[in-house]
Amino acid sequence: MAKFTEDTKRRLDALIARYPTSQAALLPALWVAQEVYGGWLPPEAMQEVADHLGVPASDVAGVATFYTMYNKRPVAHHRIEICQNVACMVNGADELIGYCERKLGIHAGEMTPDGSFSVERVECLGACCHAPALMVGSTYYESATEQTIDKLIADLANMPSESVHPPQSQMPEQGEF
Repeated sequence: MAKFTEDTKRRLDALIARYPTSQAALLPALWVAQEVYGGWLPPEAMQEVADHLGVPASDVAGVATFYTMYNKRPVAHHRIEICQNVACMVNGADELIGYCERKLGIHAGEMTPDGSFSVERVECLGACCHAPALMVGSTYYESATEQTIDKLIADLANMPSESVHPPQSQMPEQGEF
């Protein structure tokens, strides 16, 4: 079932106008689609992007599956993304991931039964000098510890989803990105 409203299509058209070709607008168009589809890109979302941009659906799927910033399955309200790259691993990220898994009763890549939390292993968050790093929405937490996880989970459990941590999937509509 299509979810792109006339407003969504106008947003996409405004994005397309900023690029030399409609295909060049594919990445920001996927951000918009991910936002419209509740934080992930089911096949219907990718097809709507392909149809609106006039590009092959296989191109859209290829881009969406290549980049980890696009979610190919439903996501939790609060995604705790913990860096698993070298600097973070050396500084305890694996232990932190395990602690978070035990605390929430799930494994990395899963979400809690109520859909509130997930733990994700991600590649470099670019905070090597303050490892281990984690991210919730667009908010970074550096030099993370078990106490960081405890406070974060307690704080997130008491707030509406993404109220303090806007999702990464929200793209700026104006200016450079």
